[in-house]
Amino acid sequence: MTLRKKLDKIFGDAFAAAGLDRSFGLVQESARPDLCQFQCNGALAAAKASKANPRALAEAVLAAVDKGIVIRDLSLAGPGFINITLTDAFLADIAATARQDPRLGVPPADPRLKILVDFGGPNVAKPMHVGHLRSAIIGDSLQRLNRLLGHDVVSDVHLGDWGTQMGMLIEEVRLQDPGLPYFDPEVREAYPLESPVTLQDLEAMYPRASSRCKADPVEMEKARQATFELQNGRAGYRALWSHFCTVSKAGLKDDFGALGVEFTYWYGESDDQKNIPGMISDLKQREVAVISEGATVILLDDDGSGAPLPPLLLVKSDGAYLYGTTDLASLRRRVAEDKADRILYVADKRQSLHFRQVFLGVKKSGYLGQAVAEHIGFGTVNGPDGKPFKTRAGGVMKLGDLISMARTEAAKRMAEGGIAESLSPAEREKVAHLVGMAAVKYSDLCNPRSSDYVFDIEKFTQFEGRTGPYLLYAAVRMKSILRKALERGFGAGALLQPSDFERPLFLKIAALPDALERAGRDSMPNLVCDYAFELAGAFSTFYQNCNILREEDPARRGSWLALTGLTLQALECSLGVLGLETPESM
Repeated sequence: MTLRKKLDKIFGDAFAAAGLDRSFGLVQESARPDLCQFQCNGALAAAKASKANPRALAEAVLAAVDKGIVIRDLSLAGPGFINITLTDAFLADIAATARQDPRLGVPPADPRLKILVDFGGPNVAKPMHVGHLRSAIIGDSLQRLNRLLGHDVVSDVHLGDWGTQMGMLIEEVRLQDPGLPYFDPEVREAYPLESPVTLQDLEAMYPRASSRCKADPVEMEKARQATFELQNGRAGYRALWSHFCTVSKAGLKDDFGALGVEFTYWYGESDDQKNIPGMISDLKQREVAVISEGATVILLDDDGSGAPLPPLLLVKSDGAYLYGTTDLASLRRRVAEDKADRILYVADKRQSLHFRQVFLGVKKSGYLGQAVAEHIGFGTVNGPDGKPFKTRAGGVMKLGDLISMARTEAAKRMAEGGIAESLSPAEREKVAHLVGMAAVKYSDLCNPRSSDYVFDIEKFTQFEGRTGPYLLYAAVRMKSILRKALERGFGAGALLQPSDFERPLFLKIAALPDALERAGRDSMPNLVCDYAFELAGAFSTFYQNCNILREEDPARRGSWLALTGLTLQALECSLGVLGLETPESM
């Protein structure tokens, strides 16, 4: 049981003993840490519900609280706020227990769910750009977080590999080299093993093909016909498309790898195409899908928003499928085959209407069962002008270029601060990469995900303030203290009860399980960012007031070293959830 849940139970029991609903016993961290550590404000809500005096109710609750070894002081403030302070012995016991637990006191998930995180979503033949950044970083953090909480987690990049852009590229290759065997209908096998195009070729070809098709209806019709033949199994087109996918995946894995992001599955839209005809037939047979103006649709019920939703379009009048069709089929597969209990779609919040339609459609179809599908929406990454971030030339910045820029700026900031000067050039380069990634990831994740934010790499790479590099530096300082202690023959000892300077740090360590559980429940990585920053701040205050290595009392010094080691574990645990790796030294 986490600290907050334990306090909730104590005060829930007290409210119940006072004849009130135990749900009023929820406890929160105090907004006035100078007065108390926690507060319970349920007496005010209980009084409003029962039309009673809130202070009188709070007094009845206080009288019923079982303090045990947990609570040192209780007091009333204002009309019925209950102030709570814990015993130092209880805080020391929590820390000692966490120190012996590889999970640092984080209880294993109950129930343990199968969670599938759908994020990334790049397209074949298109370079990843800054617009893919948030999905990659938030999605990766959520898979890391839910794994840490003890859930069975898998992830899927869900490639865009099956639309009209594939037909455009096929026609573009034909223009460049019509003699290739892929275009000869008589050739049905033994196609070249090596791709006729590189990733760089594809990146140059796609905008050219797209512009040509948009400008010329005849060219667009050729692309549509090529797409139709591809999707209906033309051997040469399938072989060429396979090359497109292979070279694109290699480039995508490089970009995701630079971010430290991995996926369980590399499925694309194409993987669900074979299941769509049977699904459409099933939906029609059960009259879940109906024909409307020649198209096949699912009429949607009100989702509680009060705004009518347009139907979910599955098959256009010309027989073409849409994104909603593929998403419905993938949801069906994820529940039936992956046995997913919870499916998280990490995508731009501007796609909320699409996901509302798909989720209502899959619910009406009966394919969702008891599983839950959620859209984890996020805002945009903007430039200083408040508009979506672009290069100085006005184009969309490639993700690889952004990563390189972050690494360069981190190296510059390190040189200015004399950081990592003692390391070899190769080691400094590695540290610069870690600092650059910490800058990019933390600056993204520390914002509530639904918010837009301004990308400012100079600000993000600072080693002071609320930044990723600051947190890495805090972790490295803890490592340095522990390393120097070892060199002097000092070891960690038993944790003693905290002094005034240590108490906030003990409290923050005790708060780790609650912070992680809440972040996982609400899919809000910014709560982990808040926790990590506050933990580092609490350690800094402790370190400024407690000279660990000069302490002459062996018991106190050993306790402080144990506290430093435990803080490092909690900080690295939090940073690991955010996808941040800490160097050994700087």
